[in-house]
Amino acid sequence: MAMVETPPDRPALLVIDDLHASVEGTEILKGVTLTINAGETHAIMGPNGSGKSTLANVLLGHPSYLVTQGTITFKGEDITTAKPAVRGQAGMFLGFQYPQEIPGVSVVNFLRAALSNRTGTDYTVLELRLKVMEAMRELGMEESFADRYLNEGFSGGERKRNEILQMTVLEPDFAVLDETDSGLDIDALKIVAEGVERMRTDERGFLIITHYQRMLDYIKPDFVHVFIDGTIVESGKAALADRIETEGYDSYRVETVAG
Repeated sequence: MAMVETPPDRPALLVIDDLHASVEGTEILKGVTLTINAGETHAIMGPNGSGKSTLANVLLGHPSYLVTQGTITFKGEDITTAKPAVRGQAGMFLGFQYPQEIPGVSVVNFLRAALSNRTGTDYTVLELRLKVMEAMRELGMEESFADRYLNEGFSGGERKRNEILQMTVLEPDFAVLDETDSGLDIDALKIVAEGVERMRTDERGFLIITHYQRMLDYIKPDFVHVFIDGTIVESGKAALADRIETEGYDSYRVETVAG
């Protein structure tokens, strides 16, 4: 597997070391090792069924997945067994591939509860609404969106924009975006990508999980990793995504089977 060099002056934000995880007795992650430093954006690309979404869920502590080996360290703390709420409070965020509906809970009230949990500050509805409205203007969203029930009746594009809205309001230190580009037309994709780009800083890190290179036309990653059969089989700079787009994943499958 090709290795990539990272600047020594950037502190490690997330360190994944030989991570193995299973669900219902079936091993999905088979030894994932990856370091994401502050200020870096990494992209993981792989075919359906390779375990990319499992990695996202394990990083955020989904209870359905069992870590059987290895560790996850965030900002120097071992969070391998930490609850999802603890990871969220520490500054981690997951943009879901399939965001769930929560009938009866408005977008603004959901964000108020989430931000209060993240920061420990009890925001008033007015304070939170002002913060949400500013973020919505940046994302080109209508103000009425804030009072709709979370994801109820949302189009695919609206659900994904709402995920980016949540990320913008919560201001996490590290965000995992699990196939945020799926189901988006080109205009919605540009808006989502612009929202992510506005969030990029020297302190914040991103892990972008995707099938296709088109998302990476708008969000330029520092590093790209090819994910096959539960592990990273090659890493490189952004140009690796172009090669995958041209050649596909078949050669990696053959190499994995042969190995």
